[in-house]
Amino acid sequence: MDTGLLILRVVVGLLIAGHGVQKVSFRLGGNGLAGGIEEFRHDGFRGGALTALAAGAGQIGSGLFLALGALTPMAAMVAIGVMTVAFTVKWPHGLWVQHDGYEYPLVLVVVCAALSFTGSGRWSVDHAVGLTHWPGWLSGAAAVLGVASGLLARLLLHRPATDERTPADARTAE
Repeated sequence: MDTGLLILRVVVGLLIAGHGVQKVSFRLGGNGLAGGIEEFRHDGFRGGALTALAAGAGQIGSGLFLALGALTPMAAMVAIGVMTVAFTVKWPHGLWVQHDGYEYPLVLVVVCAALSFTGSGRWSVDHAVGLTHWPGWLSGAAAVLGVASGLLARLLLHRPATDERTPADARTAE
């Protein structure tokens, strides 16, 4: 079980962290902070650099903490929050990733919630410092607060969709 948790934490944590690195830099195929800002604007979010930096930092930090197995429920909470926002962006496209759907963010939310409940295993920072058993209420609260924070971020930062077509475009589409 400990080996499985180690593999799961490291792979998922590093993928989440890598995605955050892409949002704020040119590393790992990213488009730099300007690209991260444009991604959020394209998805209808306000906040510019602050939004991209917060999302990138949340992904980098939570991903690295998950990979290390450090403060696992709190790291999972942050990752769940960021991935819940991604889930809401992908929702209109349906489930499957082939159609830009929410499949991948959903998998990450579920895996992070599961890690919050199972703990990080023997080969982790948590275990090394004696944090081998987190109370169930804390794990549950981390999962719920992660989803709630993502939904709140969406509510506060997302601009309502507007129809940017001109009257001539609207007539042509009819």
